[in-house]
Parts: sequence; structure tokens; C-alpha cells
Amino acid sequence: MLRRLARERREYLYNKTVDERRKAIESKKEKLKNAVESNKPLPTELRTEALKLQDSLEWDLSAPLSHNAEDDEYRWAGVTDPKIVITTTHDPSSSLKQFAKELKLLFPNAQKMNRGTYDLKELITACRANDVTDFIIVQETRGKPDGLVISHLPYGPTAYFTIYNAVMRHEIPDIGTMSEAYPHLLFNNFTTNLGIRVEKILKYLFPVPKENSKRVISFANVDDYILFRHHTYNQTDGQVELQEVGPRFELKLYDIKLGSIDEAAALDSEWSLKPFMNTSRKRLFLGEPSELAESG
Repeated sequence: MLRRLARERREYLYNKTVDERRKAIESKKEKLKNAVESNKPLPTELRTEALKLQDSLEWDLSAPLSHNAEDDEYRWAGVTDPKIVITTTHDPSSSLKQFAKELKLLFPNAQKMNRGTYDLKELITACRANDVTDFIIVQETRGKPDGLVISHLPYGPTAYFTIYNAVMRHEIPDIGTMSEAYPHLLFNNFTTNLGIRVEKILKYLFPVPKENSKRVISFANVDDYILFRHHTYNQTDGQVELQEVGPRFELKLYDIKLGSIDEAAALDSEWSLKPFMNTSRKRLFLGEPSELAESG
């Protein structure tokens, strides 16, 4: 088992390295093509290898990459249902335990595990041995849930989110009953490459729903804050009535690691939020600016 995991991990890292190298070559060819078509001087970094790139430009641009490392991460998505394990940090408060229980109800085929004294390597090893597809950790500060870590197994990626304004089910008035049907998913304003990447990470936590399912989970991106809402609906006389089921909260992405969470200290970041940059407030990474920000 350990040898097979080590071999698959080496193959995955090798394929990802090859994929990054090919993407860099494709980027150079695209710059060369744009310079030639617009009759502009060649970029300085391409002048030494421009002739070599030009020879293969006609053939390579029309052919897609033979391998995409991201396909390895979710190659069984939609074929088999995800299997999720949810846990907390060490010594969780009662509110964090309650929040973890509500998350377990959100995700079909999810199990909640008491953290106890187990370390991450032990938990991840057990999850891999039992074909768990995603490992989720909920974090807190002073009794309030404020962190969510989603680690896709066995190879990653691992996405880190900050939780804002978490409202649990018992805090919502006139709350509806929790349905066990597989939910339909709505994603709004995930238009950039990073936005599509985050959409995949969240989307593949859920199995494929049936057409007659009355349960809806929505992820709406508003200025890089992901609004999470959970509803059920009924249709009577042509009118659709929504009923909130909860919980509700907002997510803010701040890091994506290329690997599983047990190796986080040694992993490279695919993307990391840098709030200390002068232009960070003006830049949006997941999608287009919201209408509320423009009107304000």
C-alpha cells in the first residue's frame, strides 16, 4: 500500500512538472505569435530562441497538451460519489462542534470524526486507506468558526479559506428541514482561471444530483468573497417558493497548496493571497467586480 502510494505520488509530481514546462513553452509561443501578427519587436527574453519556437509554432498551437496534471486530481469526479471526512482542531468548543455537525449534513456521504489527540499524518493515512476523497478541517477563534481547509486526497490540492459571518441553523428564524437529497449547485461569477479552479474544488465535494431534487446550494462570488447559501424550493401554481435551510456564511480564499494537508509545510503554493501589496485592494482574482461595488 505504501509503495503504491509513493509510486503514484512520484508519477503525479512528474506529470505536474511536465505540464508546467509545457505551459511555459505554450506561453512563449503565444507571445511570439502575437508579436509577429501585430508587427511589433520580439520580447527580449524570446529573441535567442525565436527561430526554434517559430519552426514548431504552426503545429503546436493547434494541438492541446497531451496531459494535464489537474485531470489527475479529479479524474473520477462524476463517476463515483465523493467520500468526505470532516473534523475540527484540537480541543474544539461546543459551537465549533455544532458547526462541524451542520457541515456534515450539508455534504452527502460525509462523516464527522472527533479529532482527539490524532495528528494529521495519522488521519490522512487512515483516510487514504479507506478511499476518502476529501478531508475537511474546521477552525475557530474564541469559539467562532473562522477557518475552513479542504484537502483533496490522495494528492491535493489543499485550499485554505477564511470564514466570515457564520450563522448556524438554530440562529435562523423559520428554518426549513434538512433534506438528504443530493443538491443542485449554483455558481455565480467564477470567471477567471483561479475562479474556475476554486469552483472545481467546491463543486467536486458534491455528487451528481437527480433532476427532481428540490435542494439548492449556491456559491456567489462578490468581490472575492464567496457567499454560501442553502435552500430548498417548492413550485406551486408556477411560483417558486424558497426556504432557507442554513447554515450560511462567507468564504475568502487565501491559499492553494499543491498537495495534501499532511505535507503542507513542504508544499509549493499554486496561488497565495498577498494582502500587503499596494494594489491588493484594487485587484479581484475570482471574477468580475460586483454591481454593488460599482454603484458605491
